[in-house]
Amino acid sequence: MIDFNFENKDELKPGSILISEPFLDDNFFSRSVVYLCNHDEEGSFGFILNKYVENDLSEFIDDFPFSETRISVGGPVDTSNLFYIHSFGDAVSESVPTAEGLHIGGDFNNVKELLSADPENAKKIRFFVGYSGWSKDQLNSELNEKSWIVLNSISTDHILDTSNENVWRDSMKKLGGKFKIMSQFPKNPSDN
Repeated sequence: MIDFNFENKDELKPGSILISEPFLDDNFFSRSVVYLCNHDEEGSFGFILNKYVENDLSEFIDDFPFSETRISVGGPVDTSNLFYIHSFGDAVSESVPTAEGLHIGGDFNNVKELLSADPENAKKIRFFVGYSGWSKDQLNSELNEKSWIVLNSISTDHILDTSNENVWRDSMKKLGGKFKIMSQFPKNPSDN
């Protein structure tokens, strides 16, 4: 891994965005952007925002109101399960607040009702196969190794958006300076 000598300006917390450094060599996390749902003394978990599966929800769930909803690869943990984050708040019972007005999970029947009632509600939810998880102190260790850059200012709309194919590059550009330059680096340095 190349040392770019950068400092993580933002403190890690629920709602933080983790942006992988340009040459992180990892099947799941290379050029990834992760929305961090929880970070405490027990560990951390979140969802990758910029990797997708080719399947649509109808292949996972019968009678789902929108068959063409795009599904993200949330991470390498528990890939046999479907997870979701949403901005419905308490309208989805049993959901757990995270940050930025977002909630995790909750009663799936409530979700189906909300989506059936108004097609525009599809913009308020995002689905993931699997999640990204770190054991106690593992993520802090990866931050010390400079594997991740932390960003704490991203809108809920951007987190729920599944149409942007350049989330990693756009996130790096948002950081400005040397990060903006790094956003243009080829994935393989020998391609330069």
